[in-house]
Amino acid sequence: MLAQRDKACGVDVHRDSIVATILDRNGKKDQKEFGTAVSELFEFRDWLSSNGCKAVALESTGTYWIPIYTVLEEGFEVIVANPYMIKHIRKRKKDQLDSEWIAELCLNDQIVPSRIFHKDQWELRMLTRSRESLGKMRSSLKNKIHRDLASANVKLASVITDIFGKSGMHCLTGKLLGKDLDEIIKTIPSKRVRKNADEIREAILPNLTQVQCLSINISLSLIESINQKIQVIDVEIRSRILDRQKDLEIVMSVPGIDFASGTTILAEIGNYRDFSSPEMLASFFGLVPYVYQSAGKLYTGPITKQGSKHMRWILVQVARAASKVKGSRLKRFFLRIKARRGSNVATIALARKILCILYHLLINQEMYEEATIKKSKPSKNGIMKSSLPREMNLEDMIEVIRQSGYSVDRVDRGSHG
Repeated sequence: MLAQRDKACGVDVHRDSIVATILDRNGKKDQKEFGTAVSELFEFRDWLSSNGCKAVALESTGTYWIPIYTVLEEGFEVIVANPYMIKHIRKRKKDQLDSEWIAELCLNDQIVPSRIFHKDQWELRMLTRSRESLGKMRSSLKNKIHRDLASANVKLASVITDIFGKSGMHCLTGKLLGKDLDEIIKTIPSKRVRKNADEIREAILPNLTQVQCLSINISLSLIESINQKIQVIDVEIRSRILDRQKDLEIVMSVPGIDFASGTTILAEIGNYRDFSSPEMLASFFGLVPYVYQSAGKLYTGPITKQGSKHMRWILVQVARAASKVKGSRLKRFFLRIKARRGSNVATIALARKILCILYHLLINQEMYEEATIKKSKPSKNGIMKSSLPREMNLEDMIEVIRQSGYSVDRVDRGSHG
Protein backbone atom coordinates (compact mmCIF):
# COMPACT_ATOMS: atom_id res chain seq x y z
CA MET A 1 0.00 0.00 0.00
CA LEU A 2 1.37 3.41 -0.98
CA ALA A 3 2.09 5.89 1.79
CA GLN A 4 -0.22 8.90 1.64
CA ARG A 5 2.06 11.87 2.19
CA ASP A 6 0.63 15.38 2.01
CA LYS A 7 4.01 16.97 1.36
CA ALA A 8 7.42 15.74 0.24
CA CYS A 9 10.77 17.34 -0.49
CA GLY A 10 13.20 16.22 -3.17
CA VAL A 11 16.86 17.24 -2.90
CA ASP A 12 19.39 17.32 -5.74
CA VAL A 13 22.78 17.07 -4.00
CA HIS A 14 26.11 18.54 -5.09
CA ARG A 15 29.39 19.19 -3.34
CA ASP A 16 28.84 22.89 -2.61
CA SER A 17 25.09 23.29 -3.02
CA ILE A 18 21.74 21.54 -2.90
CA VAL A 19 18.50 22.30 -4.74
CA ALA A 20 15.35 21.43 -2.76
CA THR A 21 11.76 21.28 -4.00
CA ILE A 22 8.68 20.83 -1.80
CA LEU A 23 5.55 19.46 -3.48
CA ASP A 24 2.09 18.91 -1.99
CA ARG A 25 -0.94 17.06 -3.28
CA ASN A 26 -2.62 20.30 -4.35
CA GLY A 27 0.14 20.88 -6.88
CA LYS A 28 1.83 23.68 -4.94
CA LYS A 29 5.58 23.87 -5.45
CA ASP A 30 8.23 25.65 -3.38
CA GLN A 31 11.84 25.53 -4.55
CA LYS A 32 15.03 26.90 -3.02
CA GLU A 33 18.82 26.49 -3.22
CA PHE A 34 21.10 26.14 -0.18
CA GLY A 35 24.81 25.81 0.44
CA THR A 36 26.33 22.78 2.16
CA ALA A 37 28.11 24.47 5.08
CA VAL A 38 26.83 23.41 8.51
CA SER A 39 24.98 26.69 9.15
CA GLU A 40 23.36 26.54 5.69
CA LEU A 41 22.20 22.94 6.24
CA PHE A 42 20.53 23.99 9.49
CA GLU A 43 18.90 26.80 7.52
CA PHE A 44 17.60 24.15 5.12
CA ARG A 45 16.25 22.19 8.08
CA ASP A 46 14.41 25.26 9.40
CA TRP A 47 12.97 25.90 5.94
CA LEU A 48 11.53 22.36 5.89
CA SER A 49 10.04 22.78 9.36
CA SER A 50 8.45 26.13 8.52
CA ASN A 51 6.79 24.53 5.49
CA GLY A 52 5.54 21.55 7.52
CA CYS A 53 7.41 19.03 5.37
CA LYS A 54 8.66 15.92 7.20
CA ALA A 55 9.46 13.59 4.27
CA VAL A 56 12.75 14.29 2.48
CA ALA A 57 14.29 12.25 -0.34
CA LEU A 58 17.80 12.67 -1.73
CA GLU A 59 20.21 10.79 -3.96
CA SER A 60 23.15 8.90 -2.45
CA THR A 61 25.64 10.99 -4.42
CA GLY A 62 29.16 9.99 -3.32
CA THR A 63 29.54 11.03 0.32
CA TYR A 64 27.87 14.45 -0.11
CA TRP A 65 24.53 13.14 1.19
CA ILE A 66 25.93 12.11 4.59
CA PRO A 67 26.06 15.61 6.22
CA ILE A 68 22.51 16.29 5.02
CA TYR A 69 21.30 12.97 6.42
CA THR A 70 23.04 13.67 9.75
CA VAL A 71 21.33 17.06 10.11
CA LEU A 72 17.87 15.71 9.23
CA GLU A 73 18.14 12.30 10.89
CA GLU A 74 16.17 13.34 13.96
CA GLY A 75 12.72 14.73 13.35
CA PHE A 76 12.39 13.92 9.64
CA GLU A 77 11.68 10.91 7.47
CA VAL A 78 14.82 10.85 5.34
CA ILE A 79 14.83 8.57 2.28
CA VAL A 80 18.19 7.98 0.62
CA ALA A 81 17.75 6.74 -2.95
CA ASN A 82 20.09 4.96 -5.33
CA PRO A 83 20.53 7.35 -8.32
CA TYR A 84 20.30 4.39 -10.71
CA MET A 85 16.86 3.46 -9.33
CA ILE A 86 15.32 6.94 -9.76
CA LYS A 87 16.89 7.92 -13.04
CA HIS A 88 14.64 10.21 -15.07
CA ILE A 89 15.03 10.10 -18.85
CA ARG A 90 14.20 13.44 -20.41
CA LYS A 91 15.50 15.89 -22.98
CA ARG A 92 16.55 18.58 -20.51
CA LYS A 93 18.89 18.02 -17.57
CA LYS A 94 18.60 20.69 -14.86
CA ASP A 95 19.09 20.59 -11.09
CA GLN A 96 15.64 22.12 -10.54
CA LEU A 97 13.97 19.42 -12.64
CA ASP A 98 15.93 16.66 -10.88
CA SER A 99 14.86 17.99 -7.50
CA GLU A 100 11.22 18.20 -8.57
CA TRP A 101 11.29 14.67 -9.98
CA ILE A 102 12.68 13.25 -6.71
CA ALA A 103 10.00 15.13 -4.75
CA GLU A 104 7.28 13.68 -6.98
CA LEU A 105 8.56 10.13 -6.48
CA CYS A 106 8.77 10.67 -2.72
CA LEU A 107 5.25 12.12 -2.56
CA ASN A 108 3.87 8.97 -4.20
CA ASP A 109 6.12 6.53 -2.29
CA GLN A 110 7.87 5.32 -5.43
CA ILE A 111 11.39 5.25 -4.02
CA VAL A 112 13.00 2.09 -2.65
CA PRO A 113 15.15 3.35 0.26
CA SER A 114 18.84 2.46 0.33
CA ARG A 115 20.21 0.67 3.37
CA ILE A 116 21.59 3.13 5.91
CA PHE A 117 24.19 1.68 8.25
CA HIS A 118 24.25 2.43 11.95
CA LYS A 119 27.10 4.71 12.98
CA ASP A 120 29.15 1.85 14.50
CA GLN A 121 28.72 -0.30 11.39
CA TRP A 122 29.53 2.63 9.12
CA GLU A 123 32.75 3.39 11.04
CA LEU A 124 33.81 -0.27 10.91
CA ARG A 125 33.29 -0.26 7.16
CA MET A 126 35.31 2.94 6.87
CA LEU A 127 38.19 1.22 8.69
CA THR A 128 38.13 -1.88 6.48
CA ARG A 129 38.01 0.24 3.35
CA SER A 130 40.96 2.30 4.59
CA ARG A 131 42.90 -0.92 5.14
CA GLU A 132 41.95 -2.07 1.65
CA SER A 133 43.25 1.20 0.20
CA LEU A 134 46.54 0.85 2.09
CA GLY A 135 46.86 -2.75 0.93
CA LYS A 136 46.48 -1.71 -2.70
CA MET A 137 49.09 1.02 -2.21
CA ARG A 138 51.45 -1.59 -0.77
CA SER A 139 50.86 -3.91 -3.73
CA SER A 140 51.59 -1.06 -6.12
CA LEU A 141 54.91 -0.37 -4.39
CA LYS A 142 55.85 -4.05 -4.50
CA ASN A 143 55.12 -4.12 -8.23
CA LYS A 144 57.35 -1.07 -8.64
CA ILE A 145 60.20 -2.88 -6.90
CA HIS A 146 59.71 -5.84 -9.25
CA ARG A 147 59.98 -3.46 -12.22
CA ASP A 148 63.12 -1.79 -10.83
CA LEU A 149 64.79 -5.17 -10.32
CA ALA A 150 63.76 -6.31 -13.80
CA SER A 151 65.26 -3.18 -15.33
CA ALA A 152 68.58 -4.11 -13.69
CA ASN A 153 68.20 -7.75 -14.82
CA VAL A 154 68.11 -8.93 -11.19
CA LYS A 155 65.93 -12.05 -11.44
CA LEU A 156 65.44 -12.73 -7.75
CA ALA A 157 61.71 -13.32 -8.23
CA SER A 158 62.53 -16.21 -10.60
CA VAL A 159 64.23 -18.27 -7.88
CA ILE A 160 62.40 -17.14 -4.71
CA THR A 161 58.61 -17.39 -4.62
CA ASP A 162 58.09 -14.25 -2.52
CA ILE A 163 60.93 -11.75 -2.54
CA PHE A 164 59.18 -9.88 0.29
CA GLY A 165 59.35 -12.90 2.57
CA LYS A 166 62.12 -13.46 5.10
CA SER A 167 64.63 -15.07 2.69
CA GLY A 168 63.74 -12.75 -0.19
CA MET A 169 64.17 -9.61 1.91
CA HIS A 170 67.47 -10.97 3.25
CA CYS A 171 68.83 -11.27 -0.29
CA LEU A 172 67.36 -7.97 -1.46
CA THR A 173 68.59 -5.86 1.45
CA GLY A 174 71.99 -7.54 1.30
CA LYS A 175 72.26 -6.64 -2.36
CA LEU A 176 71.19 -3.04 -1.69
CA LEU A 177 73.83 -2.74 1.06
CA GLY A 178 76.51 -4.04 -1.26
CA LYS A 179 77.34 -7.18 0.76
CA ASP A 180 79.39 -10.04 -0.67
CA LEU A 181 77.26 -12.52 -2.63
CA ASP A 182 78.70 -15.58 -0.87
CA GLU A 183 78.00 -14.00 2.52
CA ILE A 184 74.40 -13.19 1.49
CA ILE A 185 73.75 -16.74 0.31
CA LYS A 186 75.48 -18.36 3.29
CA THR A 187 73.26 -16.50 5.78
CA ILE A 188 69.88 -17.04 4.06
CA PRO A 189 67.45 -18.02 6.86
CA SER A 190 65.72 -20.85 4.96
CA LYS A 191 67.63 -24.08 4.36
CA ARG A 192 65.30 -24.94 1.50
CA VAL A 193 66.14 -21.65 -0.25
CA ARG A 194 69.86 -22.09 0.42
CA LYS A 195 69.81 -25.28 -1.63
CA ASN A 196 69.32 -23.07 -4.71
CA ALA A 197 72.57 -21.22 -4.03
CA ASP A 198 73.82 -21.32 -7.62
CA GLU A 199 70.53 -20.02 -9.05
CA ILE A 200 70.36 -17.24 -6.44
CA ARG A 201 73.93 -16.18 -7.10
CA GLU A 202 73.19 -15.94 -10.83
CA ALA A 203 69.94 -14.05 -10.16
CA ILE A 204 71.47 -11.30 -7.97
CA LEU A 205 74.84 -11.07 -9.76
CA PRO A 206 74.00 -7.95 -11.88
CA ASN A 207 74.83 -4.63 -10.23
CA LEU A 208 72.24 -2.01 -9.33
CA THR A 209 72.83 1.63 -10.16
CA GLN A 210 72.71 4.28 -7.44
CA VAL A 211 69.36 5.55 -8.73
CA GLN A 212 67.88 2.05 -8.79
CA CYS A 213 69.04 1.43 -5.22
CA LEU A 214 67.55 4.75 -4.10
CA SER A 215 64.22 3.98 -5.79
CA ILE A 216 63.97 0.50 -4.24
CA ASN A 217 64.96 1.77 -0.78
CA ILE A 218 62.29 4.47 -0.90
CA SER A 219 59.67 1.88 -1.91
CA LEU A 220 60.75 -0.47 0.90
CA SER A 221 60.57 2.38 3.40
CA LEU A 222 57.05 3.27 2.26
CA ILE A 223 55.99 -0.38 2.47
CA GLU A 224 57.26 -0.57 6.06
CA SER A 225 55.35 2.60 6.91
CA ILE A 226 52.17 1.22 5.34
CA ASN A 227 52.57 -2.04 7.28
CA GLN A 228 52.66 -0.04 10.51
CA LYS A 229 49.53 1.89 9.54
CA ILE A 230 47.73 -1.36 8.69
CA GLN A 231 48.64 -2.75 12.11
CA VAL A 232 47.15 0.34 13.76
CA ILE A 233 43.93 -0.09 11.76
CA ASP A 234 43.79 -3.81 12.61
CA VAL A 235 44.01 -3.03 16.32
CA GLU A 236 41.10 -0.61 16.01
CA ILE A 237 39.09 -3.12 13.97
CA ARG A 238 39.66 -5.84 16.57
CA SER A 239 38.29 -3.58 19.29
CA ARG A 240 35.18 -2.75 17.24
CA ILE A 241 34.43 -6.31 16.11
CA LEU A 242 34.29 -7.74 19.64
CA ASP A 243 30.49 -7.69 19.73
CA ARG A 244 30.46 -9.76 16.52
CA GLN A 245 33.17 -12.22 17.52
CA LYS A 246 30.94 -15.25 16.91
CA ASP A 247 30.06 -14.01 13.42
CA LEU A 248 33.75 -13.47 12.70
CA GLU A 249 34.61 -17.02 13.80
CA ILE A 250 31.87 -18.40 11.55
CA VAL A 251 33.08 -16.40 8.54
CA MET A 252 36.71 -17.38 9.11
CA SER A 253 35.77 -21.07 9.22
CA VAL A 254 35.24 -20.92 5.43
CA PRO A 255 38.35 -21.85 3.38
CA GLY A 256 40.14 -18.81 1.95
CA ILE A 257 38.90 -16.31 4.56
CA ASP A 258 41.30 -14.79 7.10
CA PHE A 259 40.89 -11.97 9.62
CA ALA A 260 41.28 -9.17 7.08
CA SER A 261 38.84 -10.59 4.53
CA GLY A 262 36.43 -11.79 7.24
CA THR A 263 36.12 -8.37 8.89
CA THR A 264 35.74 -6.72 5.48
CA ILE A 265 32.90 -9.06 4.54
CA LEU A 266 31.08 -8.47 7.83
CA ALA A 267 31.58 -4.71 7.56
CA GLU A 268 30.21 -4.58 4.01
CA ILE A 269 27.18 -6.78 4.78
CA GLY A 270 26.24 -5.02 8.00
CA ASN A 271 23.13 -6.66 9.42
CA TYR A 272 22.73 -9.86 7.38
CA ARG A 273 19.18 -10.27 8.68
CA ASP A 274 18.17 -7.38 6.41
CA PHE A 275 18.23 -9.92 3.57
CA SER A 276 15.50 -12.53 3.21
CA SER A 277 17.54 -14.99 1.14
CA PRO A 278 21.09 -15.66 -0.09
CA GLU A 279 19.95 -14.78 -3.62
CA MET A 280 18.86 -11.34 -2.39
CA LEU A 281 22.26 -10.86 -0.75
CA ALA A 282 24.10 -11.86 -3.95
CA SER A 283 21.90 -9.50 -5.97
CA PHE A 284 22.55 -6.63 -3.57
CA PHE A 285 26.29 -6.94 -4.18
CA GLY A 286 25.99 -7.30 -7.95
CA LEU A 287 27.00 -10.97 -8.21
CA VAL A 288 24.00 -12.01 -10.30
CA PRO A 289 23.76 -11.81 -14.11
CA TYR A 290 21.76 -9.29 -16.08
CA VAL A 291 18.44 -10.80 -17.15
CA TYR A 292 16.54 -9.67 -20.24
CA GLN A 293 13.38 -11.32 -21.53
CA SER A 294 11.68 -10.57 -24.81
CA ALA A 295 9.19 -12.53 -26.91
CA GLY A 296 9.34 -15.45 -24.53
CA LYS A 297 13.12 -15.73 -24.78
CA LEU A 298 15.32 -15.24 -21.74
CA TYR A 299 18.76 -13.71 -22.17
CA THR A 300 21.40 -13.48 -19.46
CA GLY A 301 24.53 -11.39 -19.51
CA PRO A 302 27.50 -10.63 -17.24
CA ILE A 303 27.03 -9.81 -13.57
CA THR A 304 25.33 -6.52 -12.78
CA LYS A 305 28.20 -5.14 -10.63
CA GLN A 306 25.73 -3.12 -8.59
CA GLY A 307 26.34 -2.48 -4.93
CA SER A 308 29.66 -2.37 -3.10
CA LYS A 309 32.69 -2.81 -5.34
CA HIS A 310 34.72 -3.39 -2.18
CA MET A 311 32.64 -6.48 -1.38
CA ARG A 312 33.07 -7.91 -4.88
CA TRP A 313 36.81 -7.27 -4.76
CA ILE A 314 37.32 -9.05 -1.44
CA LEU A 315 35.09 -11.97 -2.46
CA VAL A 316 37.15 -12.45 -5.62
CA GLN A 317 40.32 -12.54 -3.49
CA VAL A 318 38.67 -15.08 -1.18
CA ALA A 319 37.51 -17.18 -4.14
CA ARG A 320 41.03 -17.29 -5.57
CA ALA A 321 42.40 -18.40 -2.22
CA ALA A 322 39.64 -21.01 -1.71
CA SER A 323 40.22 -22.45 -5.18
CA LYS A 324 43.72 -23.48 -4.06
CA VAL A 325 42.71 -25.26 -0.83
CA LYS A 326 43.42 -28.95 -1.35
CA GLY A 327 40.56 -31.37 -0.84
CA SER A 328 37.85 -28.72 -0.37
CA ARG A 329 34.43 -28.79 -2.02
CA LEU A 330 34.98 -25.20 -3.06
CA LYS A 331 38.04 -26.16 -5.10
CA ARG A 332 36.14 -28.99 -6.79
CA PHE A 333 33.33 -26.57 -7.63
CA PHE A 334 35.85 -24.10 -9.08
CA LEU A 335 37.55 -26.74 -11.24
CA ARG A 336 34.21 -28.02 -12.52
CA ILE A 337 33.14 -24.55 -13.69
CA LYS A 338 36.62 -23.71 -14.99
CA ALA A 339 36.60 -26.76 -17.28
CA ARG A 340 33.42 -25.50 -18.99
CA ARG A 341 33.55 -21.69 -18.75
CA GLY A 342 37.12 -20.65 -17.98
CA SER A 343 38.95 -19.33 -14.93
CA ASN A 344 37.35 -15.87 -14.72
CA VAL A 345 33.77 -17.12 -14.79
CA ALA A 346 34.66 -19.88 -12.32
CA THR A 347 36.14 -17.33 -9.90
CA ILE A 348 33.00 -15.16 -9.98
CA ALA A 349 30.77 -18.23 -9.60
CA LEU A 350 32.80 -19.37 -6.60
CA ALA A 351 32.66 -15.87 -5.08
CA ARG A 352 28.86 -15.93 -5.29
CA LYS A 353 28.73 -19.47 -3.87
CA ILE A 354 30.88 -18.45 -0.91
CA LEU A 355 28.63 -15.44 -0.24
CA CYS A 356 25.53 -17.65 -0.27
CA ILE A 357 27.22 -20.17 2.04
CA LEU A 358 28.13 -17.35 4.42
CA TYR A 359 24.51 -16.22 4.52
CA HIS A 360 23.29 -19.67 5.59
CA LEU A 361 26.07 -20.05 8.15
CA LEU A 362 25.43 -16.64 9.72
CA ILE A 363 21.66 -17.00 9.80
CA ASN A 364 21.91 -20.44 11.42
CA GLN A 365 25.00 -19.55 13.51
CA GLU A 366 26.87 -22.62 12.28
CA MET A 367 30.54 -23.22 11.48
CA TYR A 368 31.59 -24.31 8.01
CA GLU A 369 32.36 -28.01 7.73
CA GLU A 370 33.63 -30.04 4.81
CA ALA A 371 31.52 -33.07 3.90
CA THR A 372 33.66 -36.09 4.74
CA ILE A 373 33.07 -39.81 4.26
CA LYS A 374 33.01 -41.56 7.60
CA LYS A 375 35.36 -44.50 7.62
CA SER A 376 34.69 -47.58 9.71
CA LYS A 377 37.30 -48.72 12.18
CA PRO A 378 39.52 -51.56 10.94
CA SER A 379 38.89 -55.05 12.27
CA LYS A 380 41.50 -57.15 14.00
CA ASN A 381 42.85 -58.46 10.68
CA GLY A 382 43.36 -54.88 9.46
CA ILE A 383 40.56 -54.92 6.87
CA MET A 384 38.01 -52.08 6.88
CA LYS A 385 34.62 -53.42 7.92
CA SER A 386 32.83 -51.11 5.52
CA SER A 387 34.72 -52.64 2.58
CA LEU A 388 33.37 -56.14 3.27
CA PRO A 389 30.12 -56.91 1.39
CA ARG A 390 27.22 -58.23 3.38
CA GLU A 391 26.63 -61.93 2.77
CA MET A 392 23.42 -62.43 0.75
CA ASN A 393 21.23 -65.49 0.73
CA LEU A 394 19.17 -66.76 -2.20
CA GLU A 395 16.05 -64.79 -1.25
CA ASP A 396 18.04 -61.54 -1.07
CA MET A 397 19.51 -62.15 -4.51
CA ILE A 398 16.08 -62.82 -6.02
CA GLU A 399 14.71 -59.62 -4.47
CA VAL A 400 17.57 -57.53 -5.90
CA ILE A 401 16.95 -58.97 -9.37
CA ARG A 402 13.21 -58.26 -9.15
CA GLN A 403 13.84 -54.66 -8.06
CA SER A 404 15.98 -54.26 -11.17
CA GLY A 405 12.94 -54.98 -13.37
CA TYR A 406 13.38 -58.65 -14.14
CA SER A 407 10.95 -61.50 -13.47
CA VAL A 408 12.28 -64.54 -11.68
CA ASP A 409 10.74 -68.02 -11.98
CA ARG A 410 11.87 -70.56 -9.45
CA VAL A 411 12.53 -74.05 -10.88
CA ASP A 412 12.69 -77.18 -8.79
CA ARG A 413 15.87 -79.02 -9.78
CA GLY A 414 14.37 -82.41 -8.76
CA SER A 415 11.76 -82.27 -11.53
CA HIS A 416 14.47 -82.48 -14.24
CA GLY A 417 15.84 -85.80 -13.05
